[in-house]
Amino acid sequence: MRGLSSGGFSEVYLALDSHDRKYAIKEYLPRDMVGRSDLGDVTVLNELDREVFKLGLKCFFEEARILAGIHHPNVVRVSNFFRANQTVYMVMEYADGRSLARELELGGGRMPEARLRKLFAEVIAGLDEVHKQHLLHLDIKPGNIYLRRNGSPMLLDFGTARQVAREVQFATAMITPGFAAPEQYNNGEPLGVWTDIYGLGASMYLAMGGGRLPAATDRVRQDTLPPASQLFAGKYSPQLLQLVEQCLAPAASARPRSLGLIREQLMASYQEVSPQATAGRWPRWLAALCRKKSR
Repeated sequence: MRGLSSGGFSEVYLALDSHDRKYAIKEYLPRDMVGRSDLGDVTVLNELDREVFKLGLKCFFEEARILAGIHHPNVVRVSNFFRANQTVYMVMEYADGRSLARELELGGGRMPEARLRKLFAEVIAGLDEVHKQHLLHLDIKPGNIYLRRNGSPMLLDFGTARQVAREVQFATAMITPGFAAPEQYNNGEPLGVWTDIYGLGASMYLAMGGGRLPAATDRVRQDTLPPASQLFAGKYSPQLLQLVEQCLAPAASARPRSLGLIREQLMASYQEVSPQATAGRWPRWLAALCRKKSR
């Protein structure tokens, strides 16, 4: 067994069963609160954190139970969960592939519109299934969208522990600036579907080539984020750009309230951006050739 990834509240390991089948095993391990004994048991370092640890443990176990009951191609499959070493583990499918973040890095930082629409429509289909089980993700970002070798996306790293952290004043340690919505900064506003919608919008914005957004708290004070309709004009359809802007509204009430509606808009037919629209950005000879072929 070897380590795959490490986060604020968990560690993920690669393991093989007796038939050499690969699995990812996720361990509840809030590093700021715990250590490990010589026998491998997880121990709480400060007695004042014991109740918080136990609450997170309970919620992690419940998250595993919920995910184990979800069978959706765009949600990581949890096949088992158990208690050991004074903590909880969940056994998840392991698939060859790479994260969307890595895919964008290797692909020049932006994704064609047709592929972007299809990929995020699939992500939303999986996320909607999770929301129906009253579980939020709370950390949607390209690093948590895993692409199998066939291109199919899978959502990873759900956020029960993050919700607990927010409630006990550890919010800033459990969010990803640029992808976390303003209400995740423990400002008293409720979390909901709209919170994950902000993360979707930020992920689509990045997949268009916009880079990571400023922290949501900075946007609330002074919003300097270039609107998608300006930054990507002529590269993506106006319909898609408007949708991304709506998802990224700092005010929760201004974001779409329905994942189904967003998915419908992503799957709807749209007008391809014409070569003429981007002619000013292309070499003249290439723009002229595209105009000639379009006649």
